Amino acid sequence: MGFDAYIGNIRELKRILQLFELDYTVLSDNADSFDSPNTGEFEMYNGLTTLEDAGDSINGEGTFFFQKYTTIKTQEWIEKEWGQSTYNFRPFGIKGTDEFLSKLSEISGKPVPQELVAERGRAVDAMTDSQAWIHGKRIALYGDPDHVFGLVNFLLELGAEPVHILVTNTNDEFEAELQAVLDASPYGQNSTIWGKKDLWHMRSLMFTEPVDLLIGNSYGKYLWRDTHTPLVRIGYPIFDRHHMHRYETLGYRGALNLHNWIINTILDELDRQTIIPAKTDISFDLIR
Repeated sequence: MGFDAYIGNIRELKRILQLFELDYTVLSDNADSFDSPNTGEFEMYNGLTTLEDAGDSINGEGTFFFQKYTTIKTQEWIEKEWGQSTYNFRPFGIKGTDEFLSKLSEISGKPVPQELVAERGRAVDAMTDSQAWIHGKRIALYGDPDHVFGLVNFLLELGAEPVHILVTNTNDEFEAELQAVLDASPYGQNSTIWGKKDLWHMRSLMFTEPVDLLIGNSYGKYLWRDTHTPLVRIGYPIFDRHHMHRYETLGYRGALNLHNWIINTILDELDRQTIIPAKTDISFDLIR
């Protein structure tokens, strides 16, 4: 899900692992490379994973992968050459984060830290507060397989309907896994996975089967211009807005950010549609 594109994700991942008091190595920890402090002193290399740490990864008890369908060969190689157990997780939204934290709890032998339990409650509270605005909204989204998988799961948790799901670099295994998730939710019954298609195909879909919201990277702005469908910028690359990469999208904190961007885009569009004085009273128009 553009995991390393959001350097906030690396910091959030490290915070979660530290709360479990686990010994870990992030391959690679490039957070400071994309978000180095402006102190007036130039540093050519400011990454946080050394070559020695990377080399010592072979001695780890296991390796976690957060992009199942883009690191297939790497995962196979680590299992074969390092003899390690590997795990696939997408810690986005509530369920994805729950599954990841449950595994960390099992590995560490420790309960999920109360700090994370409280964060989960806040995320669920936010989703409950906004459910009236997102429920039943028709969504189009696109991106890499694991990015899309995490977003679809989160949209289903919100009660939104991911109608058009476009993944150019798809495969049969991914489509079968995602279809099973859609089939299991009442909000996924009208969804279609468009594999090996591009944004020109998405443009046609948005004209013939309009949606309420489009989710994707900066290239979606051309679809926004043509179809006037509001765009939520989530993914990589995001060139036309500043500082999106500083925010986490994984974990419960990340769920709050994703939720915030989606809901407030909906409310922004609602206000744009009522620039002419609404027929409702002023309090309703002011308080969403």
